[in-house]
Amino acid sequence: MEITTESIKELRERTGVSVMQCKKALSEADGDLAKAEVILKKHSAASAEKKAERTLAAGVVGSYIHDGSIGAMVVLSCETDFVAKNPEFGVLARELAMQVAATNPSYTVMLEISEEAKNAAVAVFEKEVANKPQDMQAKILEGKLASHFRDHVLLEQPFIKDESKTVQQLLNEATQKFGERVEVSRFARLSAR
Repeated sequence: MEITTESIKELRERTGVSVMQCKKALSEADGDLAKAEVILKKHSAASAEKKAERTLAAGVVGSYIHDGSIGAMVVLSCETDFVAKNPEFGVLARELAMQVAATNPSYTVMLEISEEAKNAAVAVFEKEVANKPQDMQAKILEGKLASHFRDHVLLEQPFIKDESKTVQQLLNEATQKFGERVEVSRFARLSAR
């Protein structure tokens, strides 16, 4: 397939990554937009992994208030003021605050879950799987635990504006787009109810 300016523009609008990255992905995918989008997603995870050790020295606070009764704030960190002052970075911080307001997560990442919380969940779910076939109990229990904690861990949750990706995948894409490590440092949620 021919790689046209229109196809590069469309891929850029879908993903938000640079024109050069879109052109490379389209070239690698022989002009197929769907394949190019998958390639960019794969590259975004690799890009985020490479930048994982970089120091976060800047950021922005994103906030969202829903009907005056629920509010959330997110500290979205990055490496430089240049990225922190980018309007698109501010929009991402606000969308993450909206995510927190809507889903009320307890943790940012899985590693924050205490052994006590894990043990309490295991105790509850072991009772639920007790009547299942013995050889299936461990697998069912594992699935129930993963599902339970995914709902409580911000980065594991499906993104409310596009449930085909998790919040972590959204941050990986932002790392690729902005060329810097991007991370949720803190969040808070308040409710009048």
